[in-house]
Amino acid sequence: MWAIAGIIAVIIAIIMFEAPSLRRKQLRKELWVFSILLLIGFGLGVAISLHMKLPPALDWIIVIYKPLTDALIGLLK
Repeated sequence: MWAIAGIIAVIIAIIMFEAPSLRRKQLRKELWVFSILLLIGFGLGVAISLHMKLPPALDWIIVIYKPLTDALIGLLK
């Protein structure tokens, strides 16, 4: 529980530090990307602190690039 509270405190500190300058400069797209990435990081941080089993990042890379690799190998044969 303390780990989640710590994650929330860090997230709030990051938002308080970064978001006002993005709003002042009217960088709306950057603010959206910042928010989405921060939300993903928050979710992963909470999942790790709850000791949930997460798939490795390499599995996602293999899923994305496997069809491309197979097609290229098929062209070279």
